[in-house]
Amino acid sequence: MPKQVDHRGRREEIARALWRVVERRGVAHLTMRVVAQEAGMSLGQLQHYFASRAAMLSFSVDFASEQTSLRVGRGLEQLGDRPHPRDVLRLTLAEMLPLHADARATSRMSAAYVLEALHDEAVHEQARRGLVQGRALVEQLVRQAVADGHIGPDRDPAVETNLLLALTGLTPLIELGVIEPRDALTAIDVHLDRLFG
Repeated sequence: MPKQVDHRGRREEIARALWRVVERRGVAHLTMRVVAQEAGMSLGQLQHYFASRAAMLSFSVDFASEQTSLRVGRGLEQLGDRPHPRDVLRLTLAEMLPLHADARATSRMSAAYVLEALHDEAVHEQARRGLVQGRALVEQLVRQAVADGHIGPDRDPAVETNLLLALTGLTPLIELGVIEPRDALTAIDVHLDRLFG
């Protein structure tokens, strides 16, 4: 009987290998050959799962996004049945910053993807679509918090969403050691206190 191969599992292994390459060596070294080597397989085996570098990168970014969503989901479970919207926003923003190993890997992966998107139209469209969806989810949280009276009715949900997401711009400051992770969390807390105060 032929051996069953878990194609999704193998693709995820390759994605994790790609993350490691990006994290340790940067996007400039992101070739299919290097990722295959990191994944412990031949280039031919890797090409069985991904026909191109772009396809491999695209899957890896989607997988990174799924992992972030799972971490947020686990965090929400710990917040209980009806978490306060401030806590939900804090959790969401914190998971977008490179504050632990998994978030650091997905953050670097996202940065590599944005750089790729600037020069590849297909990647640009997929990256844009993902960012639009993510932003819409945050705006939905803000709009609901306004509707429920947690945020003042004079606040513009679109502007507040942009300001909240601007906090994820602290990523390079953390990555390059300009600020400590705790400084980023303090900035998030101060901003959320002002928004919900």
